[in-house]
Amino acid sequence: MTSSASAIADQLTALLGSRGVLQHDADLGRYMEDWAGHRRGRPLAVARPASTEEVAAVVRFCHANGIRMAPQGGHTGLVDGALPAETDDELIISLERLNRIHAIDPISFTMDVDGGCILADIREAAQAQACFFPLSFAAQGSCQIGGNIATNAGGMNVLRYGVTRELVLGLEVVLPDGRIWNGMKALRKDNRGYNLRQLFIGSEGTLGIITRAVLKLFPKPDQTATALLAVPSVEAAVRLYGEARRGCSDLLSAFELIPRSCLELAFEATDQLSDPLSTAYPYYVLLEASATGPIELDTMVEQLLEHAMAQELLLDGVLAASSSQAERLWLIRESMLEGQRARGPHLRTDIAVPLARIAEFVTEASAAVEAASPDSTVLVYGHIGDGNLHYNILPPSQLPEADKHALLHDLEALVFSVLDRFDGSLSAEHGIGRLKQAAWLERVSSDELALLTGIKAVFDPDQLLAANRILPASGRD
Repeated sequence: MTSSASAIADQLTALLGSRGVLQHDADLGRYMEDWAGHRRGRPLAVARPASTEEVAAVVRFCHANGIRMAPQGGHTGLVDGALPAETDDELIISLERLNRIHAIDPISFTMDVDGGCILADIREAAQAQACFFPLSFAAQGSCQIGGNIATNAGGMNVLRYGVTRELVLGLEVVLPDGRIWNGMKALRKDNRGYNLRQLFIGSEGTLGIITRAVLKLFPKPDQTATALLAVPSVEAAVRLYGEARRGCSDLLSAFELIPRSCLELAFEATDQLSDPLSTAYPYYVLLEASATGPIELDTMVEQLLEHAMAQELLLDGVLAASSSQAERLWLIRESMLEGQRARGPHLRTDIAVPLARIAEFVTEASAAVEAASPDSTVLVYGHIGDGNLHYNILPPSQLPEADKHALLHDLEALVFSVLDRFDGSLSAEHGIGRLKQAAWLERVSSDELALLTGIKAVFDPDQLLAANRILPASGRD
C-alpha cells in the first residue's frame, strides 16, 4: 500500500476496529477476484463494518475525503459489479459481518434480515418456522441478500414467485453521503407517492448500500414433484412449458432447459452424479411443482407427463421418488456451472427473449455462431418459464488464451445482434455492472440515459459509490 492508502486504512481501523479493516495482500485474495477467477481488481483496502451505523460512518468518511467505494456482498456476480477497479483507489465495503436475522413473523409471512445474510441461511431460517423464501440459485450458499436485492436477482423460481423485486417489502439503505434511509416497513400496500424502495432494487449498489431488508415469505410447501424430462428440441421444450402451465397452473415453480452438453459438464464437475436416464437425449427439462394442502400433486404431474408423451413432446423422463433424488436432479443444474468454469474462459450471457420466440432465437443465433466459429461449443440453458436464456459459448480448446478472449468478444457481439432482431434484453437477471456496460450503452436511448444519469446525480453527485457500474462516470462515452 502507498503511504496515503496506509493512512486511510489506519483511520478506518479507528472507526471499525482491527477486525473491520483488511489491507494486506494475504487477506485480500477473495475480494479481488471474480467468481470465475478470470478477472482481478486491486482495492485500496477492504472495510468490514458490523452494523448499519458503522457502514454509515465509513461512507461519511469516504464522502468527506473523496474516496471511491465499491459495495460487495458474497461476490458471486457475473458482470464485474462488485469487483474492485484495477487502479488501487477504490475501497471495498464488504457487508459480510452484517449477518443477523432479526425476526421472522409466521403470521404476516415476513422476515427482517441484515443485508449481509447468506441466502441459504435465510431459506433455512424461514423453513424452521414453516415458511418459505423462494429465491434460489446455485450461489445461494455464499451470496448475500443485500447483493441479491441490489442486483434484482432472478433464479429458479421466478415463474411462480417473481424476481427479487417482488419479494422485498422494506429496505434500510446507507446513502452515498452517509445518511441512513429507513424504509423498513412490512406493509403489502403502501401507495404514498414515489416508491424509493424500488429505485434501490436493481441499482447494483450505485445509489446506496442495502444494509437491512424486510422480505416476503410464503407457506412452506408440504409436497414437491421434481422431474427430469427428455425432449427432442428447444421448440418441444417451449410447447411442453405451455402444457405444464395449463396442467399444473400456479403450482409450477421451476422449468429449466438443459442441453445434453451441460449434463456432460455436470458429470465432469462432480463424481456424485450419474446419468438419470439410460439413453442420451439432445435436450432436457428440469421441472418442479410444489403445493401445500390437500392437492394430489403427483397425480397432476403424472397426468401432465402422459399428455405430453401422447403429443410427442416428451421422449423419456424420471420423476423423483424422494427428496434425495430430487436434490440429485437439481445437482445437475448446479454442477454444470462448475463444469463450465473448469473449462476456462468462456462467453456467459444472460439474455431475455419473448417466450414464444425462444426456439426461433436459438436456431438463428446458433446458425450465426456455427458460421463464425464452427469449432466453438454452444451451451443454451436457462429459465424457459420467464424467457431467460444463458446462451454461453466455449471457445475451441486449442486456441491461445488471448485469441479465446478476442473470439468470445466477437461472438458476444454476434449473439447480441441476433437478440436485437428479437427485441430481447442483453441482461435478464445478472445486471449491467461494468462487463455489459458498453453493449448496453449502444442500445439505450438518449432520453432513457438522461433520466438514469439524472437519478444517479441526485443520489451521488460526486460519483463516489460504485463508480462506472451501469453508467459511465459522465454519461455516455
